[in-house]
Amino acid sequence: MRGAKVVVGAQWGDEGKGKIVDHFARSADWVVRYQGGANAGHTLVVDGRKTVLHLIPSGALHPKARCAIAAGCVVDPEGLLAELDALEAAGAPLTPERLRVSERAHLVLSIHRHLDVAREAAAGAAAIGTTGRGIGPAYEDAVGRRGVRFAELVGPASALADRVERLVAERNLLLVGLGAAPVSAAAVLAELAAVRERLAPYVGPVGAVIAAAIEGDETVIFEGAQGVLLDCLHGTYPFVTSSSTGAGGVCTGTGIGPRLVGEVLGVTKAYATRVGAGPFPTELNGALEARLRAAGGEFGATTGRPRRCGWLDLPALRTAARLGGLTGLVVTKLDVLGGFDEVRMATGYRVNGQVVEDADVGTLADAEPIYEVFAGWGPEVGQVRHYLDLPASARHFLERLSAAVELPIELVSVGPERDAIIACPPR
Repeated sequence: MRGAKVVVGAQWGDEGKGKIVDHFARSADWVVRYQGGANAGHTLVVDGRKTVLHLIPSGALHPKARCAIAAGCVVDPEGLLAELDALEAAGAPLTPERLRVSERAHLVLSIHRHLDVAREAAAGAAAIGTTGRGIGPAYEDAVGRRGVRFAELVGPASALADRVERLVAERNLLLVGLGAAPVSAAAVLAELAAVRERLAPYVGPVGAVIAAAIEGDETVIFEGAQGVLLDCLHGTYPFVTSSSTGAGGVCTGTGIGPRLVGEVLGVTKAYATRVGAGPFPTELNGALEARLRAAGGEFGATTGRPRRCGWLDLPALRTAARLGGLTGLVVTKLDVLGGFDEVRMATGYRVNGQVVEDADVGTLADAEPIYEVFAGWGPEVGQVRHYLDLPASARHFLERLSAAVELPIELVSVGPERDAIIACPPR
């Protein structure tokens, strides 16, 4: 038994995990989303056509790969159907034989979206910058033992109605307290009735199936959403997501034991970005940030919001490597830095007059980055497909990154297309 491969974000999300999962999915039997919801957006570019997936795993465009949405996810049923319809329209239908949704996964209901938006509006300047997709409120209901799961959606109608009525009654108290209009339980039930028949064939057990697949030496890829530094417990709290984003989330989110997990690849951009509020020590501003954002197309796949942009942050990456249990790295968007006269990476911080090399997520707001400067490289990097053909300055940058984090770089992405990827020689 080899164990499964895990692909996680090693920054604050938006690292390009979708393309990397798609790369490995060519030879995968299963691709599994184990946490998060439609607040994540994974973008794939195949033959010049862009596909953005929010819930469905990035293996969907490989016809031999089966996909699973595990219990650790929260799922907007209308959004899931919209993605299924979009894939069918694109000529890549995902039948119930190829997609399984855990009966233990919780539903994101319309009342969750209303609550998310109302809470952010009421917070004013203290808002954390959620996507407004209802993800946090849905996870709250899951751990509050009042959530609605797919098991209830496809079960007896009376049990579903009872669960929805109790949930709506309790959450309306908060909605009204935030100054928003209450939501009708009947309206929520009508929304669920409209999706039940189509989704029912996809619902079934996931944890036991995936465990058996790994035990049977099938190739399983676990796809993370967001990034390790947004982990609910260990990230830059309170500016975090609502789930466990590291490799540990694979076990709790899917329902398998840790011995079934093999290598864990952390995906990092050659620079850094962040969406929403929260500390970001290497953040740029002005013309340089605007140039980096334009070159990298740094606008959220889910919300369209402009991403905050900055130089690569090695202390934060070291922390992500520890939290995420990383065994290797994938570096994306190396081509975006092509054309800059010089590029930088933060190798440490000054915090209260002291030099530190690791990120304490509790003190990042006070961290002043210490930069190492590298000679730039040209835009021709986007055409390179072999490591030794990269410019010497780009290879020096990558090798410094790898040595500083003490992890091998396995792949380098130099463009959005499927073939714009370079395998790195063993270190």
